[in-house]
Amino acid sequence: MCANLQGAMEDLIKVFYHYSGKEGDKYKLNKKEMKNLLQEELSDFLAGPSESCVVEKIMCDLDENGDGEVDFQEFVVLVAALTVACNEFFVDSCKSG
Repeated sequence: MCANLQGAMEDLIKVFYHYSGKEGDKYKLNKKEMKNLLQEELSDFLAGPSESCVVEKIMCDLDENGDGEVDFQEFVVLVAALTVACNEFFVDSCKSG
């Protein structure tokens, strides 16, 4: 059995490659693949009528090299930022509760 962190790292890699490469480069997420990943894996973060704007903004913010796609390293930045935000929310709710 894997340690928790090692398992989480493996799961992160598996999720990325589950969605990448359905079209084009199998090592990157294009806009459609990224939207599918966000809708299926992070739907709570995308709720609302401006979903396509959110996906566009996320793609723009993550695509550091400007190739119109998100590679694994760029994807990990999103996961890390969301994890930090969730941790801050958790810590704040514990302090006020």
